[in-house]
This record gives sequence, C-alpha cells and structure tokens, in this order.
Amino acid sequence: MVAGTQRKHYMLGGKGGVGKTSCAASLAVKFANHGHPTIVISTDPAHSLSDSFAQDLSGGTLVPVEGVDSPLFALEINPEKAREEFRTASQGSGGGGGGGDGMKDLMDSMGLGMLADRVMQFVESQQYNMFTRIVFDTAPTGHTLRLLSLPDFLDASIGKMMKLKKKLASTTSAFKSVFGKEKKQQDVAVMAISESSRLHASLRKECIPVQRLIVNQVLPPSASDCKFCAMKRKDQMRVLETIMSDPQLANLRLVQAPLVDVEIRGVPALKFMGDMIWK
Repeated sequence: MVAGTQRKHYMLGGKGGVGKTSCAASLAVKFANHGHPTIVISTDPAHSLSDSFAQDLSGGTLVPVEGVDSPLFALEINPEKAREEFRTASQGSGGGGGGGDGMKDLMDSMGLGMLADRVMQFVESQQYNMFTRIVFDTAPTGHTLRLLSLPDFLDASIGKMMKLKKKLASTTSAFKSVFGKEKKQQDVAVMAISESSRLHASLRKECIPVQRLIVNQVLPPSASDCKFCAMKRKDQMRVLETIMSDPQLANLRLVQAPLVDVEIRGVPALKFMGDMIWK
C-alpha cells in the first residue's frame, strides 16, 4: 500500500459506529510516515475525524496535522450542511414549494452533488498534485452508496461522478465490519456482516474494487481464567467463520484489528493502531 509514488485513493466505508474513522486516520498517518504527502477527507457528518486527530477539522479547509514525517492534511466535509445550503438556495429561487418526496429526494441528491464537487477538487485539482495518497473516510453505508450511485438519478452530476468512479476504480477500496459493542453483540455483528456484504456487492456493481475487510475490536486469546473473555472470543470466532463463508466477503483479505485498552486519539495512538492493522 505504501509502494510507489503514483497517486492512489483509498476509501473506507461500512456500518456506522464501527471505527471507520480511526482506521482511515491511522492509514493516513501510516502513509505520511512512509514519505507520502497525504490528504484524509471525511464525508461523515459525525465529525469523528476531528476527534481522531484531536484537532478541529470542521472549517471547510485543509488543516495540517502535526507529528508526522511527511505533509498530512485533513478535512471534514459535512453533507448535511451541503444539502441544507441547497434547500435554502432552492427556496430562495422559488423552488421550495410542493413536490413532496420527489422534491426532497432531488434536494438531497443535489446536496450530495455539491459534496461530489468538493471531493473532486481533491481528486483533480492541480494545486493538490503533490499529494500521492488520498484517503476517504466515508459516511455510513447508505450515504456512501447514494453518493456513488448519484448519476443514476441526477444528470447534472454525471460527468463529475463518473470521473470520481473512474479514479476510484483504478485504486484500492477498503470497508469494515465490526463485532458490536455492548448490546446483543452477536445480533449486531450479523447485521454488520450483512451490511458489509451488500456494500461489497454494490461497489462491485459500480466497478469499484474492494480488497480488504477490516474486522474491528477482536479479542486476543485470554491468558487468564476470564470466562467472560473466553465466551466473547468464542462468539467472535463464530462471526469470523460466518464472514469467511459469505460469498461476497470470503475472497477479501481479512484484517483483524485487535481490541485495545487505550483511546485511539491523536497521532501517536493512530500510529500505534496503524502499525497493527496496516501491514
């Protein structure tokens, strides 16, 4: 992943709340520490990228990240704000009345079109030519698929979105599953597997290659007599077997990110995480 100086784009997507942002930020730090000028862009309205880097990245411009060996810049793009700006402009021009769900869908789509404009700035603009790695931390699965399938129902953005698809299709994508957190862990894990499987199928339909599946918060084998830990790990091993038997996921490179006892926040913690999962 760090080999070569030609520009590469990496997109991380999947179920909400599974740690996509930590993985994306740790990958960006990994690239920067291997000599690649890097941009990491979040399209997730949750603003988790600011939390991961412990910096305010919500201003709409690239912010330099300190503590890495090569230039690393980060940015949060808020798709909700983009949609709201379109609604305001539409109402101001007399386009806000009537239309029901169809008008709402159009406005939402145009918001994503504006988001696509921002993303394409970093993919195509000459002023960003120095960057050899661009990492996209995407919003939860549904938002991502709407963004990538936008040309299906919004003619005005076809050119830009097809260019974005072409750029992504020549590079590597990654997406995530997770074992869940507190409640009904097994049920949450199965839901995440199903969502990841659907995401992979949809990305293949859009001709976007996927190479890795990251499974987050994997418990290591217990060296103690902790029965709870042993039970949880046994549940996780069953989930891993389910992943490996899923026709959409079985051929992907499976990356297990271990559960750690530190908060993944700030460059040192992100480097620690990246050294474990991005090999």
